[in-house]
Amino acid sequence: MDKNRIEGAAKQVKGSIKEAIGKVTGDRTTQAEGIAEKTAGKVQANVGKAADTVKDKLKK
Repeated sequence: MDKNRIEGAAKQVKGSIKEAIGKVTGDRTTQAEGIAEKTAGKVQANVGKAADTVKDKLKK
Protein backbone atom coordinates (compact mmCIF):
# COMPACT_ATOMS: atom_id res chain seq x y z
CA MET A 1 0.00 0.00 0.00
CA ASP A 2 1.33 3.37 -1.02
CA LYS A 3 2.30 5.87 1.69
CA ASN A 4 0.01 8.49 0.12
CA ARG A 5 -3.04 6.29 0.67
CA ILE A 6 -2.34 6.06 4.39
CA GLU A 7 -1.55 9.75 4.80
CA GLY A 8 -4.56 10.69 2.69
CA ALA A 9 -6.88 8.62 4.86
CA ALA A 10 -5.46 10.25 7.98
CA LYS A 11 -6.05 13.71 6.50
CA GLN A 12 -9.62 12.77 5.65
CA VAL A 13 -10.30 11.72 9.24
CA LYS A 14 -8.64 14.83 10.64
CA GLY A 15 -10.58 17.01 8.22
CA SER A 16 -13.87 15.35 9.13
CA ILE A 17 -13.23 15.96 12.82
CA LYS A 18 -12.29 19.58 12.19
CA GLU A 19 -15.38 20.07 10.05
CA ALA A 20 -17.61 18.60 12.76
CA ILE A 21 -16.04 20.81 15.43
CA GLY A 22 -16.64 23.82 13.21
CA LYS A 23 -20.29 22.85 12.76
CA VAL A 24 -20.86 22.30 16.47
CA THR A 25 -19.18 25.53 17.53
CA GLY A 26 -20.57 27.56 14.65
CA ASP A 27 -17.03 28.45 13.53
CA ARG A 28 -17.25 28.63 9.76
CA THR A 29 -13.48 29.07 9.37
CA THR A 30 -12.74 25.82 11.19
CA GLN A 31 -15.49 24.08 9.26
CA ALA A 32 -14.08 25.30 5.94
CA GLU A 33 -10.56 24.25 6.94
CA GLY A 34 -11.89 20.79 7.76
CA ILE A 35 -13.63 20.50 4.40
CA ALA A 36 -10.47 21.60 2.60
CA GLU A 37 -8.30 19.16 4.56
CA LYS A 38 -10.75 16.33 3.91
CA THR A 39 -10.70 17.09 0.18
CA ALA A 40 -6.89 17.22 0.14
CA GLY A 41 -6.86 13.85 1.88
CA LYS A 42 -9.15 12.35 -0.75
CA VAL A 43 -6.89 13.64 -3.52
CA GLN A 44 -3.78 12.29 -1.81
CA ALA A 45 -5.44 8.91 -1.25
CA ASN A 46 -6.39 8.75 -4.93
CA VAL A 47 -2.81 9.53 -5.93
CA GLY A 48 -1.68 6.65 -3.74
CA LYS A 49 -4.29 4.37 -5.26
CA ALA A 50 -3.10 5.29 -8.75
CA ALA A 51 0.51 4.61 -7.75
CA ASP A 52 -0.49 1.20 -6.41
CA THR A 53 -2.30 0.42 -9.66
CA VAL A 54 0.77 1.34 -11.70
CA LYS A 55 3.01 -0.79 -9.47
CA ASP A 56 0.64 -3.73 -9.85
CA LYS A 57 0.57 -3.37 -13.65
CA LEU A 58 4.36 -3.20 -13.84
CA LYS A 59 4.72 -6.41 -11.81
CA LYS A 60 2.73 -8.39 -14.40
